[in-house]
Amino acid sequence: MTGLNEAFIITKEKRDELVEKDAKSDEIIRPILRGRDISKNSYEWAGLYIIATFPSRHYDIDDFPAVRDYLLTFDKRKLEQSGQKDIDGIKGNNARKKTNNRWFEVQDSIAYWDDFSKQKILFAEMVSSPRFYLDRQNFLVNDTVTFISGENLETLTIFLNSKIIFSIFKLFYAGGGLGNSGIRMKKTFLQKLPLPRIVIQNVNFKDQEILISKALTLTDDEFDYLLEAFSI
Repeated sequence: MTGLNEAFIITKEKRDELVEKDAKSDEIIRPILRGRDISKNSYEWAGLYIIATFPSRHYDIDDFPAVRDYLLTFDKRKLEQSGQKDIDGIKGNNARKKTNNRWFEVQDSIAYWDDFSKQKILFAEMVSSPRFYLDRQNFLVNDTVTFISGENLETLTIFLNSKIIFSIFKLFYAGGGLGNSGIRMKKTFLQKLPLPRIVIQNVNFKDQEILISKALTLTDDEFDYLLEAFSI
């Protein structure tokens, strides 16, 4: 979380403007995906960037004068992470939540910042179908996205995008539905989902479902039931 998206989330046009003023700006401006941008095995980038001044990187904002001057076009009192409420007596005109971070830094420390530059699986929490994307392009994400790093991510993505696995999660692990067909793909729920330790190649979707069914030793009736549950 940035605490003030209107300042820290910028368009491609603003990013290009800042880099043109000072090429060093490119070091701390990164493309970002939101939950709504992620779909099954794909994404649709909205052309947005984040000023990625992670507190754990201990940046000196004076090393990035174009970014510094841009941020200071906003009310510095709102950039401060002081927790101050109702600035100038205006209800809801608040500073960011109280932390020990500096005014130009994003709200959270992001000690795991290096993981963003690794291959990772991205997914949104509120979904009605599996929407897992294997990111190899070093996107950053906002707080509507969770990511998984580690090993065997190709196979894990195939499992998580499976209709069968999605139905199993929805029926037994999701902790209840949202609306008619939605569920919460919550991290704490997902961590409880058991998956077999096998490798599945990136074959067509129908064959993947069959291979996963065999790995789970499902009967034909169970296989049919889970496929039917997916569409409910």
